[in-house]
Amino acid sequence: MSRDAIIDEVRAIRDAIAREHNYDVDSIFQMLREREATSGRPHVTLPPRLLQVERPTGPADAADGASGRERRG
Repeated sequence: MSRDAIIDEVRAIRDAIAREHNYDVDSIFQMLREREATSGRPHVTLPPRLLQVERPTGPADAADGASGRERRG
């Protein structure tokens, strides 16, 4: 299988950025946020999505582990 020059270049750039920040994800993220703020380009910040968690509705649901499966006799 031949190597893709574009993929190799992207990976080299990614590694160089990570190396600059000692492979610290928080530092990389902070740098990206700063670049985003100073880029002058419009961007969108979406609110976090909340997880929908199913809660047991009664004692019978809690007894079977609230798996959501019907019992077969």
